[in-house]
Amino acid sequence: YSLYTTIIMKLEYVVNKLTKYENIKDILKEEFLISDRLIIKLKKSKQIYLNNIPTFVNEKLKINDVVCVDLDFEESSNNIVPAQINLDILYEDDGLLIVNKPSFMPVHPSMDHYEDSLSNGIKYYFNSIYLNRKIRPVNRLDKNTSGIVIFAKNEYIQEHLIRQMKNNTFKKEYIAIVNGIIHKKKQIINAPISRLANSIIERCVHKDGDK
Repeated sequence: YSLYTTIIMKLEYVVNKLTKYENIKDILKEEFLISDRLIIKLKKSKQIYLNNIPTFVNEKLKINDVVCVDLDFEESSNNIVPAQINLDILYEDDGLLIVNKPSFMPVHPSMDHYEDSLSNGIKYYFNSIYLNRKIRPVNRLDKNTSGIVIFAKNEYIQEHLIRQMKNNTFKKEYIAIVNGIIHKKKQIINAPISRLANSIIERCVHKDGDK
């Protein structure tokens, strides 16, 4: 048993005679769907390779060239304080960490929850397995809501899952327990919302809020 974790996250593309791509950047954007922001980070970290040699994104391509992107590079998350929290880990692999969040625990640190959020616990866990990554929750739940929160172990995985959410190919289900009799199958809640006191993130229904 080892506390060390090894992440192997590489994307590879072999150029063939039918390719429509002129340079490496075309492959990064069109084939791998990497954002411009992440491409800049990969360039700075020298994680883009042509035939196993670090290269530039404007490099021209030839038949049988192999373009590779190594997504395994360290990131700082010093903005989050590590805190030992018992995590209910449902699933973990090289790209994802899926956790069952208990109720009354916020996902993100805030002024009132500087060291007791789920992200603080994830930071402590990453430190314990020597994984230097930013804390990247893909979805969010309200503090009082229990349920599954997905953390991406790199920006590439996060981008793809967020893209799935925007395209409605990422399915989310919520279960609510209601006391009383529900007479309508569907109903719209339309109420003014304002910022919750002492929080820069949370919102609440308030008579003086924005409609």
